[in-house]
Amino acid sequence: MRFSVNIPNFGDFADARTVASLAAAAEEAGWDALFVWDHVVHTKRTGKSFGDPWMLLTAAALATTRIRLGTLVTPVPRRRPQQVARQVATLDRISGGRVIFGAGLGGPVEDEYGSFGEPTDPVVLAELLDEGLDLLARYWSGEPVTHQGRHHRVEDVTLLPTPVQRPRVPVWIAGAWPNRRPMRRAARWDGAVPLFKSAWHGRTPPVEEVRDLVDYVRKHRGTERNDPFEIVIGGASPAAPARARDLLGPLIEAGCTWWDERRTFDDGVDLLSPVLRRVEQGPPAF
Repeated sequence: MRFSVNIPNFGDFADARTVASLAAAAEEAGWDALFVWDHVVHTKRTGKSFGDPWMLLTAAALATTRIRLGTLVTPVPRRRPQQVARQVATLDRISGGRVIFGAGLGGPVEDEYGSFGEPTDPVVLAELLDEGLDLLARYWSGEPVTHQGRHHRVEDVTLLPTPVQRPRVPVWIAGAWPNRRPMRRAARWDGAVPLFKSAWHGRTPPVEEVRDLVDYVRKHRGTERNDPFEIVIGGASPAAPARARDLLGPLIEAGCTWWDERRTFDDGVDLLSPVLRRVEQGPPAF
């Protein structure tokens, strides 16, 4: 199992220097990755400052040499695929090939989309997500792209340079379980980052639900594929080894490959002090 730290891009973490210092502390303490949210607005965070996630991650990349970096998650439907392709490729080169791209619909939809007159129909957003993901993979190939889709048109475009990682950066797909469609989408890529309706952000889901999700993804991924696939489960872990073992052991047995350290909205999710304190304790040891 690998271990990541998850932070929002608002509040204390809207400052790139703060994110850079946290990333350096996470690397020194032995964590494997740092993930940043990708929000523009959020009504629950009214009055908060927000930082651009790609600028925050660039600062983190320049302050570290080992840990993986990425967004959890970028709402592809509200982004232009060609712009995201450039941002991810640039960050992957700056970091020396350490980017993981987390993607999904994002939300809240009325805030992130409706506030700017963007489509809010979930069917349209799902179409934009799938078409955008396919375009990203083609852009990252470094080959010429011509595309006539439902939502995007591309005429003989080659985007260079490519990411360091070949054939592309890993793509992890987020979604709310037990919704099936997001996890079917995830099975086509490199990882699944589920949020559970029974245990929302920062709370550990029941092991039985994790096991059901893993079985579902494996079924739709198929037995013919043997490339790595990640199952990312998150929550707040204890630093004490015995308690960490009790929490994470069953999740590993269920098929979880990454633990994503997250705080709840009610527990200082955007405050540096409690996050840094947990980061400096190091990842769960058991």
